[in-house]
Amino acid sequence: MQVDLRVYAIVDPEVSGGHDLAELTRRIVAGGATLVQLRDKLSDTRAMIERARAVKAALGSVPLIVNDRVDVALACKADGVHVGQEDMDVEDARRILGPDAIIGLSIKTVEQAQAAPLDRLHYAGVGGVFGTTSKTQKSKPIGPAGLARIVEVLHRRRPAFPTCGIAGIDARNAAEVIAAGADGVSVISALSLAPDPQAAARELRAVVDAALARRGKS
Repeated sequence: MQVDLRVYAIVDPEVSGGHDLAELTRRIVAGGATLVQLRDKLSDTRAMIERARAVKAALGSVPLIVNDRVDVALACKADGVHVGQEDMDVEDARRILGPDAIIGLSIKTVEQAQAAPLDRLHYAGVGGVFGTTSKTQKSKPIGPAGLARIVEVLHRRRPAFPTCGIAGIDARNAAEVIAAGADGVSVISALSLAPDPQAAARELRAVVDAALARRGKS
């Protein structure tokens, strides 16, 4: 399954801008989001499953990814999961979710890019590229140059392996992320905290599409 990473929106009850999460999802998708991830670090399992189902119902044909929680993804019939380096092992997630589930992995360093099980993954989220207040960053931002180095390693191992930049990305700097080699951008605050999330998603999608076109990608 080819995953469309152009505008990879993360919805999070902690960074919702006061919006109902399902309604926020509808507006972001209407603006052109191509993939949506539910990230919920605080809710208990039952509440998270209910929230995931509500978000999924708002998505239409856009895939839903659940952050970290393979059990929640399975329960709500999400399209896949995104895991970090300290979360469930990719091999275990693949075994539980089956061959068709989308699985993404966070990659922060060249060493992690060299070790990632690319044959079990659909994409990598690379970064943090820029500073962000949406989550705690333990490492210094890698910048577009660091992103480019990691994408190069991944593509050397598996040509055209899909990647998206993560952290601190908005319409003002998204083109830099695409120019560095990413296939899309993963965003939270730039959409959920915008006065008009639908308009913000539309603007971001236009920036990403234009940057991809300059690279010769549609």
